[in-house]
Amino acid sequence: MKKTILAVAFMAVVMVSCQDKTKDKVEDATQEVGTEMEQKIDTVTEKTESVIDTAKVKAGEALEKAGEETKEAGEKLKEAAKK
Repeated sequence: MKKTILAVAFMAVVMVSCQDKTKDKVEDATQEVGTEMEQKIDTVTEKTESVIDTAKVKAGEALEKAGEETKEAGEKLKEAAKK
């Protein structure tokens, strides 16, 4: 009977200590996932900003070129109209 009671007590102690360790591991894993998510979000944000900036520059250049071409076409039309 003593052995049975001691065995049950031992199992209870082991289960309680394992639960604490498991809780600690879960908390650590949760923190690591949170940190990793923040880093990935920061990386994606930086890349997105870079792509947007590049697109703005390219769009600006394209608009300038189109403006120049339109101006040249307008000048050619004026010259053709004078003749």
